Amino acid sequence: MVELIHTLADHNDDVNCCAFSSSLLATCALDKTIRLYFLSDFTEVPYSPLKFHTYAVHCCCFSPSGHILASCSTDGTTVLWDTQNGQILAVMEQPSGSPVRVCRFSPDSTCLVSGASDGTVVLWNAQSYKLHRCASVKDGSLVACAFSPPGNLFVTGSSCGDLTVWDDKMRCLHSEKAHDLGITCCDFSSQPVPGGERGLQFFQLASCGQDCQIKIWVISFIHILGFELKYKSTLTGHCAPVLACAFSHDGQMLVSGSVDKSVIVYDTNTENILHTLTQHTRYVTTCAFAPNILLLATGSMDKTVNIWQFDTETLCRAKIPDQPKQFTENWSEDDVSNWLCAEGLEDLVDIFKMNNIDGRELLNLTKESLADDLKIDGYSYEKEAMENWISKKKRTSPMTNLVLSSVILTPNRTLKMAIDRWLSETHQK
Repeated sequence: MVELIHTLADHNDDVNCCAFSSSLLATCALDKTIRLYFLSDFTEVPYSPLKFHTYAVHCCCFSPSGHILASCSTDGTTVLWDTQNGQILAVMEQPSGSPVRVCRFSPDSTCLVSGASDGTVVLWNAQSYKLHRCASVKDGSLVACAFSPPGNLFVTGSSCGDLTVWDDKMRCLHSEKAHDLGITCCDFSSQPVPGGERGLQFFQLASCGQDCQIKIWVISFIHILGFELKYKSTLTGHCAPVLACAFSHDGQMLVSGSVDKSVIVYDTNTENILHTLTQHTRYVTTCAFAPNILLLATGSMDKTVNIWQFDTETLCRAKIPDQPKQFTENWSEDDVSNWLCAEGLEDLVDIFKMNNIDGRELLNLTKESLADDLKIDGYSYEKEAMENWISKKKRTSPMTNLVLSSVILTPNRTLKMAIDRWLSETHQK
């Protein structure tokens, strides 16, 4: 169960971002202010709201120690605040003067990244408050940023949909189109994925975008050879653009907020939906987990921030398995069987086991091998037409004329998602 335990309604305009430290919650909004609350009772700290920015505040984040809060704004500045008294420590101006859309501290608190609407990304020295290095992306505004847990690289996301990987010297290591209609947010899981090969560390990265999707990536680190970014899966559930995503501190859950006004909490191991929260009355723009306790904050264009608390049942349901699988090709035959059951394809389990289908074999299956070796049709039909075919006592494939081993119909979810997406894009035009 997830319980709504508090609603903050102090902002008088859209809430853009919220962030936790071990003792405080920070929120920022279009009303140009940042507000700070005690986690103990959600009362506002005496020096809140923080006021300096002359235009909307887009993002706020705490340093890992929680002693410094960063905020960035349309006014082209990133401001560092002392969380003990609300005093300004530094005002850092984007070199181009462009609106700053996102800011993030490195895990060791030595650096801060700010990304702007003109595509510039600046790496600041968080001790001297001086500009360290500056670069830019080819197209679009920088709207998302996340540091890898080791801190040796960070990822940015652009409004054109590009996911770009940078090292700590601001060298562009990799860039690829991740979301067709633009990225809105990205976040690293702070916990490594167990079971990696010797000398490698695996971390999960989540990205979300205007295409209504959340994508999971796996980044592997090796000190000599660098890194590898590999697409893992796509999470569904939202029916409108996804504006925010965030991992829980232990990596067991991922939360997302959407234009469809809902918040979805996923189990990161099974990728199943644990909870769907529908309290907000307008777009959900931000979401964040607390670092030490199971609290979730969600902010919205309805000007509120909701605080949610999880119970132990959710913890059990999101329990990490002893040996999670990073990639499908590593699955055993039992893993494939479990996946089939999770997808509602129990009828195929015996067939797959008889043919010793493990993860590697699963990835190599084709329509021909499904039809010839496993006697699975492998084609997609309209449900009504196929039901009519079967009702006439026909037990062969309409396409191959082979005898069907089962007349149980299973949905082609991938095709359905593609059709839904095409319809959505058509309606938008």
